Amino acid sequence: MKILLWHVHGSWTNAFVRGTHEYLIPGPPSGIGLAGRDWPAAREVQVAEAALPDVGADVAVLQRPAEIGLVPAGIPVVYLEHNTPKYPNQVHPLKDWDGTIVHVTHFNDLMWDCGTTRTVVVEHGVVDPGPQYTGELPRAAVVVNDPVRRGRAVGTDLLPRFAEAAPLDVYGMRTRRLGDMGRGDHDLESLHRELALRRLYLHPVRWTSLGLSLIEAMHLAMPVVALACTEVARAVPPEAGVVSTDVEELVRAVAELVEDPALARHKGKQAREFALARYGLDAFLRSWDRLLTGVSR
Repeated sequence: MKILLWHVHGSWTNAFVRGTHEYLIPGPPSGIGLAGRDWPAAREVQVAEAALPDVGADVAVLQRPAEIGLVPAGIPVVYLEHNTPKYPNQVHPLKDWDGTIVHVTHFNDLMWDCGTTRTVVVEHGVVDPGPQYTGELPRAAVVVNDPVRRGRAVGTDLLPRFAEAAPLDVYGMRTRRLGDMGRGDHDLESLHRELALRRLYLHPVRWTSLGLSLIEAMHLAMPVVALACTEVARAVPPEAGVVSTDVEELVRAVAELVEDPALARHKGKQAREFALARYGLDAFLRSWDRLLTGVSR
């Protein structure tokens, strides 16, 4: 199958293009193309090429409403919604559409008002980075992009409270604005190496879709301390760490894991086992294969 797909979310696409298909990624001016990524099964195209006989896209996976008008006529489409709505029951831009919206979490499917549009949930999958965790540094790792601008939604206001329990290292785009705790943006491999050195993964996010960095940290075999918001309660089992809406309970959990490396290793092992079972790459790709095969017929 040949799949037309814009490169929007790099980490998600990194998993999606590991399937057995050919992935057609629009380059400039309508997309960013591969953007230097090593994706052997993917190649850059101009959108108009997707309708040519020698290219012949079988299906398109869209991720932004503006892409709908760019797909050549005759190519079936599905719409992938990555985001949590801004508020419960926000009307989706494709409400009452005659196509299919794919949500990445059950929480998002529950909260978006999609009207009569068919919705399907295909949960995240990630390329397994391996159990790299050492936890040798008694510090907590956080991954969030643009924490200053996004503020309370990603728990930026809570970071000083957690920093009282353990030093924080915050990774992601524009994290240098946080001062001493900001560690900046990293490529995926170096990010994983950095995370694995830290004692635990902290997820202070109030309201976003389930971050792939959280799932990747669990694959690394890191224990997790997280706010019990959006999809987290489903994604992080009790044996993998501590999940709560009580911030003081979470602060205590950070302190406990920093002080007890053996406990951290044990919980991290459980986190990895759970992540492999629920968010493994094979199950993710099989789910997408079933969906796209049905749509492209």
